[in-house]
Amino acid sequence: MALPWKIIDRFTIEDEGVLELRQRGAGDYLITVGPQVLMNSKAQRSEIALGELGCRGLQNHSGPRVLVGGLGMAITLRAVLDALPETAQVVVAELNPKIHEWCLGPLAELTGGAASDPRVTVEIADVAELIRQSPTETFDAVILDLYRGPHPKTDRRNDLIYGSRAIERTRAALKPGGTFAIWGENPDAGFEGRLAAAGFAVRCERPGKGGYRHAVWVAEKRKTKSPQSRPQQKQARS
Repeated sequence: MALPWKIIDRFTIEDEGVLELRQRGAGDYLITVGPQVLMNSKAQRSEIALGELGCRGLQNHSGPRVLVGGLGMAITLRAVLDALPETAQVVVAELNPKIHEWCLGPLAELTGGAASDPRVTVEIADVAELIRQSPTETFDAVILDLYRGPHPKTDRRNDLIYGSRAIERTRAALKPGGTFAIWGENPDAGFEGRLAAAGFAVRCERPGKGGYRHAVWVAEKRKTKSPQSRPQQKQARS
């Protein structure tokens, strides 16, 4: 018989509703907003893949710098840290200080204390604004793990995170050859097209086998833009 969910903490987000942290056993957590489940600690494959793919190739870099948008349960952050050397610097942009408190407190066991790793600085801020303020060619990777990913109704030009203007700002903040990795509910050809048009070599991964699989876009910054850039298609990984 399944254990009942116990509410560990809750708070209200303006225009969103009540955000709750629930637990029903060791290592079994949910974060919900209203009736919607945002994160489940037992379903981590796309978050882990996002962190791994976003930092692929950085293990042997000297002092890589990575920006992570969204803390959540810190599962993506754990995967990022595991893929980086001890000399890395990771900035995490998280809008809600309560989420940071949860990751330092009851959720810390899930990730071996990823949020308190000495390589990590958590900024209570909007990741779009941090990207806007970043000097040119600051980061080796920008990784977005937000609970709303790109989708066909995204404003193609003016969306603050996934629109073409925002993509240009992210590209400017990346070093040549840097990686922009993004989590989403489903594939979105329009978003891929905007990434390619901005000068990224892009592919969409679908981590896992069978069942419902989220999307993870991996976009590498080309050294020069090409007007002929097109999204690259890749067969889903098994």
